[in-house]
Amino acid sequence: MASLSLRSTRKKLSSTQADRLRSTREAHSREIAEDYAEAIADLIAAHGEARVTDLARRLGVTHVTVNRTVGRLQQAGYVTTEPYRSIFLTDMGRKLAVESKQRHEIVVKFLISVGVPEGTAQRDAEGIEHHVGPETLAAFKRFLVSLNRVRA
Repeated sequence: MASLSLRSTRKKLSSTQADRLRSTREAHSREIAEDYAEAIADLIAAHGEARVTDLARRLGVTHVTVNRTVGRLQQAGYVTTEPYRSIFLTDMGRKLAVESKQRHEIVVKFLISVGVPEGTAQRDAEGIEHHVGPETLAAFKRFLVSLNRVRA
């Protein structure tokens, strides 16, 4: 009987860990889409267009990596592009960019509010913003609202 209980506990722990790891893998996949969408939106805002070379420089990757990733983003419906042309965000891509930027700003402001230097907060937010859950992000925002650092 104890053996059955131990197996059941192990299976439950394995399942819970598998769920957490699956969630993390999904977040990693979405992280790339968010980074690209945000960078494309920033380039379009600053220069009127987002080119592969500019995107590669901004993200610190090769143009080959950008081309492959943009192809995946196009298949997912986040961007449109044609050979030797700029990259454009679809409505879905623009929404992703806005949400990503807002999440980034909340995380940075939260980190700064608890005493993290701005440069470190910016750097750390790049990783945190992609993995923070909606409940945690909402708690960060409530905390910032209580300090009058953001609007509700």
